[in-house]
Amino acid sequence: MEDYILAHISPEPEHLARLYRRTHLTHLYPRMCSGHLQGRMLAMLVSMIKPRRVLELGTFTGYSALCLAETLSEGGEVHTVELDDEMEEELTELFATSPGGDRITLHIGDALEVIPTLHEDWDLVYIDANKRDYIAYLDLLLPSLHPGAFIIADNTLWDGKVYDTVTNHDAQTLGLDAFNTYVASHPRLSSVILPLRDGLTLIRVD
Repeated sequence: MEDYILAHISPEPEHLARLYRRTHLTHLYPRMCSGHLQGRMLAMLVSMIKPRRVLELGTFTGYSALCLAETLSEGGEVHTVELDDEMEEELTELFATSPGGDRITLHIGDALEVIPTLHEDWDLVYIDANKRDYIAYLDLLLPSLHPGAFIIADNTLWDGKVYDTVTNHDAQTLGLDAFNTYVASHPRLSSVILPLRDGLTLIRVD
């Protein structure tokens, strides 16, 4: 099914295909890279929502940040936060040499510490950082999200582990299950979970 889908959607831009291959050749846990299908979804959502200020939590090798920046309107910005300081040089070079990279500002540090320093109102937030802290990220972000803003949360199905937290009771699984429950019951949020790759939740702030 996935092969069929990839053959029948917009093609992966060449610079992203190269980045995806490089990620698999040179990095641990390459599955964390968004890839063709999810990347086209992110670019499509940005083109639909038309945000001016986008925040990404969890940069990894920069694939998703470039997808978020790809269809931004003129004057739009992406701020992306990466915990691993060893990635700073690689990401800085990537954004300096990639289409849309000039719209991206990189922040190195723990997202829980970086978010309060940004002093921005966000139109769109993409959460793909520490799974144990998704609720904490959301609570920090909500004051800076106006009605009509969107949040995209990745990995919310977590290989199906969230279906059975008795068997799967590691901190990441429990954190994601708690986040899913929290979002579904939150009075300011409307949400839908898409079974795309590892689960992608689309959230609207009311």
